[in-house]
Amino acid sequence: MTVKNICRKIRIKNKVKVTSGCKKLVVFRSNLNIYAQIIDINGKVLAADSDQLIKDKMTKCKKAEIVGKNVAAKALKLGIKNIVFDRNGYKYHGRVLAVAKGAREAGLIF
Repeated sequence: MTVKNICRKIRIKNKVKVTSGCKKLVVFRSNLNIYAQIIDINGKVLAADSDQLIKDKMTKCKKAEIVGKNVAAKALKLGIKNIVFDRNGYKYHGRVLAVAKGAREAGLIF
């Protein structure tokens, strides 16, 4: 990570504050895969999904949207509807945007 990326990540972490009622949707992206987790205040992972098990031939953005829908479905099963989106220092475009779009389409509010 460059200094610019680290500064962006710190700035985002300071803005994203999890209150007692809200959970946090955290996105991690590598060159090949994308991961999404719903985390509560204590740092406990409540729901998670990644695109490693998706074997269909499709673009990374399509896979990321499916990951967003899957993690949102798991969260809605647990009764979680309102979340805070933490993009983890990544710019809000491409695969990160696709995860957010998939989660919103599945019913999460952020």
